[in-house]
Amino acid sequence: MSGKVDFYQGWADDIDFDRKTIRVETNAAEEAASKTVVPPPNPPSSETPGMEKEVTAPKKPKGDLIDIPYDKLVIACGAYSQTFGIEGVREHAHFLRDIGDARRIRLRVLSLFEQCSYPRGSDHLSDADKRQLLHFAIVGGGPTGIEFAAELHDLIRDDLAPMYPDLMPLVSITVYDVAPKVLPMFDQALAKYAMDTFSRQNINVKTQHHLQRLRLADGEFGRRHGALKIKIKESGDEEVGAGLVVWSTGLMANPLIAKLAAKELAAPGPNPPASQSTTRHLLRDARTGGIVTDACLRARTAATSPDKTPGILDDVYVIGDCAVTENDPALPKTAQVAAQQATHLAKRLNAGGAAAVAAKPFRFRNWGTLTYLGSWKAIHQSEADELKGWVAWVVWRGAYLTKSMSWRNKMLVPIYWMISWIFGRGISRF
Repeated sequence: MSGKVDFYQGWADDIDFDRKTIRVETNAAEEAASKTVVPPPNPPSSETPGMEKEVTAPKKPKGDLIDIPYDKLVIACGAYSQTFGIEGVREHAHFLRDIGDARRIRLRVLSLFEQCSYPRGSDHLSDADKRQLLHFAIVGGGPTGIEFAAELHDLIRDDLAPMYPDLMPLVSITVYDVAPKVLPMFDQALAKYAMDTFSRQNINVKTQHHLQRLRLADGEFGRRHGALKIKIKESGDEEVGAGLVVWSTGLMANPLIAKLAAKELAAPGPNPPASQSTTRHLLRDARTGGIVTDACLRARTAATSPDKTPGILDDVYVIGDCAVTENDPALPKTAQVAAQQATHLAKRLNAGGAAAVAAKPFRFRNWGTLTYLGSWKAIHQSEADELKGWVAWVVWRGAYLTKSMSWRNKMLVPIYWMISWIFGRGISRF
């Protein structure tokens, strides 16, 4: 690539911190790169509560392994969706992580409407069956789950309703969350405004609901149409039918992080002091499973000796969802934090390498929290102000536009917004 940047598409399989090399499994062939994280049915009691056993299960033969040397290493591998080991979630739910997930969800939504629109035939669906297939369940009441519910509502109301008017009385959207209220990062007034907006849009929000199992519906109906059954603790033995379940309940550590944290590292320097003469390990946060860093985003280590004073792993930095900063462990796992960390670290490395990084700690500047609610309405909360309605929607759109990665996108994105506003969203299947 130009600009003195080399890009390699692949999975980081392992890192040798002593030799400063990264072992990468190539996956340029997209169809051979599918992986999943499989939670165990019954996690061992010795594991950290709330964390899943992280197992990488390749669906395809492994790609070629190549070794890539480094001088400075930035670990920013993100996190995986947390399923809490609930039966059937990994197999049947859809997640919101990347463009592949978005495409699969989009195709599923369009497929469900098409299946329910067929005229009578040998595979005729009753209204009860259609009502089940056209029930869209979102598990998780944070900004991601709420925004997805809002965008789905807009798609159905603005683009699918004119094509399938007879199906609209059968459509329902439900948001489930275990907490007493959704959007806990917003104050009570803004959260109530969001719920009132959802109520007017006929989006159901059910708090303090604990999902216990997700499975295919019984018989031919489940196999042919992908109909799902949701078991909820508060509903007893009764199960709720759904055609699509989108999972957005939190994050768990990337499997690579567990692998790196288990590695033994050589003691620092040619003649380490007696207190550091034993092997070291990356320091891992007990609650989230992320790698602990100091205020300058450098990876922390702890020795396996009685003196476990944290040290620094030279030339290794950690940012994003897989990092836990020791001076501010409560930093939210959001793109805003990751982007600021990346910008800070890049500037410090360019300013003078490791010495410049150590000279200036990272400070997070909270620009506020935004959530889209559908129908051109949003909410925004920051230290300076609180906005809701159309004004907040303008701020929300502006934030997405200004964070586009290139001037090309900054020009094209408003054009596509205008095209969608005038002609509607494209709903062709691809």
